[in-house]
Amino acid sequence: MLRNRQKLSTLIVVLSLSFFSANEGPAQVPISPLTRILPETFDGSDLSSLRGGETVVKILPADDKKDVAVCGAVRLEAPGEIFLESFRANMVLKNNSAILEIGAFNQSPSLADLQALTIDDRDIEDLKACVVGNCNVKLSASMISRFQKEVDWSAPDYRTQAGQLFKQMLVEYVRDYIGRGDTALINYADKSQTVSVAEAYRELMAASSYDGLAKLQQSSANSSPVLAESVIVWSKIKFGLKPVININQISIYRNSQVPLSQVLIVSKQLYANHYFQSSLGLTAYLTIPGQSSETYFFYENRSRLDGLSGPFGKIKRGVIEDRALASLTSILNQSKLSLNVRAVNPSQNTNDPLNIQGMSGWKMGKWYLFGGIIWLAIVFLFTQLRTLAARHFAIKRRLHP
Repeated sequence: MLRNRQKLSTLIVVLSLSFFSANEGPAQVPISPLTRILPETFDGSDLSSLRGGETVVKILPADDKKDVAVCGAVRLEAPGEIFLESFRANMVLKNNSAILEIGAFNQSPSLADLQALTIDDRDIEDLKACVVGNCNVKLSASMISRFQKEVDWSAPDYRTQAGQLFKQMLVEYVRDYIGRGDTALINYADKSQTVSVAEAYRELMAASSYDGLAKLQQSSANSSPVLAESVIVWSKIKFGLKPVININQISIYRNSQVPLSQVLIVSKQLYANHYFQSSLGLTAYLTIPGQSSETYFFYENRSRLDGLSGPFGKIKRGVIEDRALASLTSILNQSKLSLNVRAVNPSQNTNDPLNIQGMSGWKMGKWYLFGGIIWLAIVFLFTQLRTLAARHFAIKRRLHP
């Protein structure tokens, strides 16, 4: 049952939270920081529910039809050190059956960093037929051109050649990104209309709670948050009809106070070979000081996907958003339980089953959710084919009674 609930789980998650300051009573914590951070979809009753210990999740409005956005928050009792330790410990662990392979790039990326990554034969065959504007793998125009020029597709070992070239291009891409930042992000040329990864990410970031979270961290701490850690992680995820090879930069910002009171984690998608044009995850641990300090865990994910436009886009979105609400609620509840248990028993191992239930769901959220897009597409395809077949036979019977 738990496995099924996890498979329903949703988005690559993003958390950002800020807290309450009362109206005027000295015993109350100010509510203004929270209202500055939380999206407008959170109303007064939602804020009261959060303060009362309930989990609140929301579907957020999206300007682009290809975007899906979800956020949620929950109150915690766990200290910041435990929160950050749990996140770090589970960041590159293969602790979920949907995670087929996972690893991280070193500061100087090399092929050795991708030694554990396997390229499916199905993707290799798709690359064999790949041309700019018509490719079943997300690549830039120059990457597609290299597959056409540098792989001898008539050779017996063409799969090995193509797999090595694919890995080499990913290493070069990450290395270029480390050196040049967003200017190195590619334009996907798998379809007739190219997609700028940098532009898609900027639009997701502009619509997100990032600015409010960063400002709240600065105003809530005696010292401004600093970049404590940044790592580029790759993963291969079981997802829909095809596994997804995904590369994300995870940046952790924290203040220098002891005990730790503010953490902001930004997960930025640099590449995905299927389905995703861009994705942004925000995770925040925020403590609001006062006579009775309050701590919150806030998660927000915004993803831009293929497959949400077209005649069935509205229906697909409705099903996805319903699943997102249920899945994110489960992820936050499990994470809260895991973190609060560790707060009571700090000696509990970070990688124990209880903790993994929460943290792996946190990490896997978006993949579980968006897998629904693929299966819905299949359902609609067969429905259309069945309808067309029925019409064909009806016409045939009229013409040839």
